Amino acid sequence: MHVRHLTLKDFRSYPSAELALTPGVTTFVGLNGQGKTNLVEAIGYLATLGSHRVATDQPLVRFGASQAIVRGAIIRDEHETMVELEITPGRANRARLGRSPVARPRDVLGTVRTVLFAPEDLSLVKGDPSERRRFLDDLLVQRQPRWSGVRSDYDKILKQRNALLKSAAPVLRKGTRRPPRPPRDGEAPPDEARESALHTLDVWNDHLATVGSQLLYARLRLLRDLVPDLADCYDAVSAATSNARATYRSSLHEELAARIADGVVPEVDELRGGMLQTLDAVRANEIERGISLVGPHRDDVVLSLGDLPAKGYASHGESWSFALGLKLAAYRLLRRDLGDDPVLVLDDVFAELDSGRRERLAALVGDCEQVLITAAVGADVPDVLRESGTTVTVELGQIVPAPTLPVTDAPDQPEQVETDE
Repeated sequence: MHVRHLTLKDFRSYPSAELALTPGVTTFVGLNGQGKTNLVEAIGYLATLGSHRVATDQPLVRFGASQAIVRGAIIRDEHETMVELEITPGRANRARLGRSPVARPRDVLGTVRTVLFAPEDLSLVKGDPSERRRFLDDLLVQRQPRWSGVRSDYDKILKQRNALLKSAAPVLRKGTRRPPRPPRDGEAPPDEARESALHTLDVWNDHLATVGSQLLYARLRLLRDLVPDLADCYDAVSAATSNARATYRSSLHEELAARIADGVVPEVDELRGGMLQTLDAVRANEIERGISLVGPHRDDVVLSLGDLPAKGYASHGESWSFALGLKLAAYRLLRRDLGDDPVLVLDDVFAELDSGRRERLAALVGDCEQVLITAAVGADVPDVLRESGTTVTVELGQIVPAPTLPVTDAPDQPEQVETDE
């Protein structure tokens, strides 16, 4: 699988752009702020419906424009599919697949898959648990797009449950601190109102446990499949033998959480029961704090090197190797599961690596079907990658293909890239 052509309209810094791509390595070279990362960000958006740089869509639309359009021609098994996204901040985005509208943008997920590594990914090792949860969930959707719907459903249920805990807090707390006041006209008696609120909370508990257990089960299976590749990829990048591991830290009750940390993947029904049991145990604390304390949104993935957690103990170089190992393991997993290569994107990465890690990374990605690299200076990219592929210069939003050596088979030459003002 590879991207043959990318079209942008009012995306980031580009009023419009047409970019032809080929299999193999393409290196975008340009100083910071010239627009090279915007190109790979657009391809990543086609694959994930999100950006690796910002959390909302507003910054993706060029200043002064009302919407942005990203369109890609995707080649898979010698068949071409066009996928198009209209990004309209403040309104529902729209999507087309093969030039036909689809009901929801997430219906295009799986048409193109990418694995992107950028300097921001160092937060997978050094950052908050939310970074690691998002990594797992994004990979889960890349592996099986249907999990996008489960993930969305869970977020909606969690939002509703949190809203109930906050809005009903005065009723739920009645009688725990001081005698309740007499009800006003039209109000239900305190006990009746509290029982009603508790019943509603039980309903949301059931919804949260039903959907949350499915998401948790999928995460645990994914992590179980990912860990063997993680150790291999870490060793390959770092040129050292180290026991790189990832274990799941669950918010469920202690006994079940300990089994999960040991690598056990309980069935969905057991996870659902465990979640309901834990929710019941922390009910008073949740009511007091007005927030949901149990579920996949409270979990973490603990990254370790040997017996020590990577966060706080790993050196800068070890942290880079760990983050790289996670992304390369994700690439291997998708390649093995799906039978074809995702598009590998290395965004401004080589400048952050020492020479040894640069060369080892270049050797690891050399057989990928399509690799897109951005770099401020071409010399940062190992010669083996630049010399075997195409270099494109990006200057002030202008995309200029560099001269390439002639080849014997003309149809395989890269197409010319044009950018309209």
